[in-house]
Amino acid sequence: MQVSDEDLAIAAAQGDGQAFAALAERHYDSIFRIAFQFSGRREEAEDLTQDIFAVLPARLAKFDAKARFTTWLYRVIYNAALDRRRRAAAYARAAEGWGEAEPARRAGEDERRAAHDWLSEAMTRLPQDLRDTAALVLDDISHTDAGEILGVSEGTISWRMSQVRKHLSALREQEL
Repeated sequence: MQVSDEDLAIAAAQGDGQAFAALAERHYDSIFRIAFQFSGRREEAEDLTQDIFAVLPARLAKFDAKARFTTWLYRVIYNAALDRRRRAAAYARAAEGWGEAEPARRAGEDERRAAHDWLSEAMTRLPQDLRDTAALVLDDISHTDAGEILGVSEGTISWRMSQVRKHLSALREQEL
């Protein structure tokens, strides 16, 4: 004589591991099949089936045997599928913002890197005195300190930096 699903569910809800194993064996294929129908993808159905079996012992505590076990089980499957869809939609919405921010961040990095590379290359074309001056000033050294380091006046440093800007502007114009 075969024990009914309802009796197995009640026993499993009370902690009977064998009853739970019997229910799992009886209904695994149908749970997977329905999960596949809800999701349309094998991998998704496998994940959904695993999710269902993970929560099923706790859910069985709420089974009251008023409905047929299979009807109740299909409702559990349906609710799990809905929860999974909601999570996927929430992740997709959250990812949209990141999806736009990350390419913008990378583009900004690429622009900064390109500007740095251009400046490094352009600096090699400057006369040595202008290159030395620019290297110090671009490294946030004051004109006064740069003049002291290079042994020239602060005014000379300011004049050299204006020459650096003129040379770099001319190089940029030549490239365009």
